[in-house]
Amino acid sequence: MPRPERYPDAMTAIGLRAHKGGAVAVGVCVEHGEPRVILSSTLETGRPDDRLSFEPYRLVHEMARGTTGHATDEMAAVVAEGRRRQAQHATEGLQAIAHRLEAEAGKLVAMALLVNRAGWITDLLDYSLAWAEHVPVAEALAVRDALRAACGPCGIALDELDEKSLPELAAQTLQASPAEIDARLKDAGVPVGKPWRKEQKLACLAAWVAVARKH
Repeated sequence: MPRPERYPDAMTAIGLRAHKGGAVAVGVCVEHGEPRVILSSTLETGRPDDRLSFEPYRLVHEMARGTTGHATDEMAAVVAEGRRRQAQHATEGLQAIAHRLEAEAGKLVAMALLVNRAGWITDLLDYSLAWAEHVPVAEALAVRDALRAACGPCGIALDELDEKSLPELAAQTLQASPAEIDARLKDAGVPVGKPWRKEQKLACLAAWVAVARKH
């Protein structure tokens, strides 16, 4: 594991893994190289009773297409309003988590956002209308964008980490074997209780790595 003297100060980060309607959010304090989970919760960017914020791309997918089969101005307006609401919810939720973490554990240094290699998708509306199978992907990518947008108002540095390569990056950054890291992650979730599944562990690991990368 990392040598304790390399990590003299307690620093905190928020790990986020997006999904439809929000993200798994794990607040982690790292002191002397060891992660301590302060909170594990869900950051909402939308609610099922507000489909505009919860599933804007599913909503427009159900709407009538234009004569050309492409998106209409009405569809674009629906998505724009939905995403505006998502960004507002993300900002409010992230601010609340950040205030709690800083009050309980000290300086917040990063928001670690798990991403994948979907950067080639430049127009989520057209992408979601092409195939029904694209809709869930568009919903998750929109949530990620909302979380990115929330960083500015919250004054939090954004660290985007590729989920697929995170285990390898973690082993290099933390100077620990995958087995050691898995054991630390399992132990770290004990204080906050269930659920502590793969999603929470990945968000925790992302936050842990984000702090380590600051040293």
